[in-house]
Amino acid sequence: MDKSLVQGELEAPVPSEGGSIWGSDVVAGMLRALGYPYVSLNPGASFRGLHDSLVNRNGNRDPQMLLCLHEGHAVAIAHGWAKVTGKPLAVVLHSNVGLLHGSMGLFNAWCDRVPMMVLGATGPVDAARRRPWIDWLHTSQDQGALVRSFLKWDAQPASVEAAIEAMLRADILTRTAPHGPVYINLDASLQEQRLEAMPDLPDPAQFAAPAAPMPAAADVARAAAMLDGAKSPVILAGRTSRDPVDWGRRVALAERLHARVLTDIKVGAAFPTDHPLHAGAPGFFLDAAGAAVLREADVVLSLDWLDLAGTLKQAGRPTAQIIQVSMDHQLHNGFGMEHQALPKLALHLACAPDIGAAAIADALVAGTGSAPAEAPTRPALARPADDADLDVGTLAGALGAGLEGISTCFVRLPLGWKGDAWHFGHPLDFLGYDGGAGIGSGPGMLIGAALALRGGNRLPVAVLGDGDTMMSASALWTAAHYRVPLLAVVANNRSFYNDEVHQERVAKERQRPVENKWIGQQISNPDIDIAAIAQAQGVVGLGPVRTSGELVEAVREGVRRVQEGECVLIDARVLPGYNPAMSAGLTRDS
Repeated sequence: MDKSLVQGELEAPVPSEGGSIWGSDVVAGMLRALGYPYVSLNPGASFRGLHDSLVNRNGNRDPQMLLCLHEGHAVAIAHGWAKVTGKPLAVVLHSNVGLLHGSMGLFNAWCDRVPMMVLGATGPVDAARRRPWIDWLHTSQDQGALVRSFLKWDAQPASVEAAIEAMLRADILTRTAPHGPVYINLDASLQEQRLEAMPDLPDPAQFAAPAAPMPAAADVARAAAMLDGAKSPVILAGRTSRDPVDWGRRVALAERLHARVLTDIKVGAAFPTDHPLHAGAPGFFLDAAGAAVLREADVVLSLDWLDLAGTLKQAGRPTAQIIQVSMDHQLHNGFGMEHQALPKLALHLACAPDIGAAAIADALVAGTGSAPAEAPTRPALARPADDADLDVGTLAGALGAGLEGISTCFVRLPLGWKGDAWHFGHPLDFLGYDGGAGIGSGPGMLIGAALALRGGNRLPVAVLGDGDTMMSASALWTAAHYRVPLLAVVANNRSFYNDEVHQERVAKERQRPVENKWIGQQISNPDIDIAAIAQAQGVVGLGPVRTSGELVEAVREGVRRVQEGECVLIDARVLPGYNPAMSAGLTRDS
């Protein structure tokens, strides 16, 4: 469906002309000048001035408001948008309470290194201007301190002029790699300040993000020589871009070196998984094949691989020389451990991974390769028998049969997914996980990604967990309201099964009955009718389905209805279980 249908037909305000100019009008004008198409929010009085400006000054266009039923959904939508586009979306969070609601989403965005422009608000900093009770509750001394440890930058401007500069600086910083969310807290008094005239807004082109840094020529030459002289080179394709041109360069580099390539299901598609040089299966942890490839390597090129040291440890600490291409060190701080363990490196190119890969490819005269073609989905598993019960394997096979001939974008796959169940041949085939490994982001991220894919040829699909879905089921209302077509398949094992695995391990270590592992974990008695909950949000709810054949038919119906512009959720009742690599990773001591 065309974007204009979202902005033209829905929530169109009565025209507003003339009248006074207010501080929040400037903020709304800056969001438009900076090119933000949408702003996701849950309403709050702390930004009532900005809300009015977005509607009555901007006409609810550029940006258009996306009404969410929880601040966590608002942040997750912006996260999903960034996963597809590589660009920030705007979010508004209501005072301290909204910021606390949205904080998990901000942590996810921080860990996933995605850009995001977040505006906040506080009750009047001037205590004499606060309304009794509520303004006092919604005012904090240093509101940004609640989330500063997982932000790239934050500010609390005290004037309209300072707000303009803060928004320019925030936009520059969030669009500059390594990416992360930024936060600007707007005093309610600043928003509701009457101005004599609308100030001239600066030209954002004069405040653009800087060009990405290039690696030192000597380091590129050294890396190229190390790789060219290697007998068993390996490329770890990590947090790379969604750009098809970059994809082609990575393939060309691997082919020039005859290097084996590993990919990671936590960060999305980075290399064709059916290419002869692709080794192992993408997963949350290394599988046996991937570990063997790393042990045989003499030189490893890491393209911003997530948890490089931990991955090498899983492989038995191979003796290969390690070349790291990453700028992630610039975001490491004393709060979180998302930077993972410190790897031992032979060489570190401090640049974006695709810039480093291209420079090395040029030095080796590898060529540019070819951008991948848009192609229908390609499952790697055969269709199971129609009467087969659903588990992580049969669900993938049945999903493939239902999506036959359809070009899809997998926004999310569950923890138990078999990494070799699907072929990824394009950077938009799969977007990865949520960054912070929290629960509840899946529905919102699916909506944000679907919004970014809207009007294109790809059908946005997510295979969600039941716990993830139930924590944020009301996010689906936003998709239905704004007519954002998408397909969610809930792999419903009716349990927080990840924790059942941990309880089984603890019981074995303590010689206690493993039969009790389900207690306090299973979501049953009564079972939750997730399809009915989806229907209550205005989404088409199908199921529950329990066999392969039932899922194939439900997916086919879902595809048809998504192509007609609807939002669809399928409740697929699956047997509990994980693939072997995931189970081994969860139960490993260290």
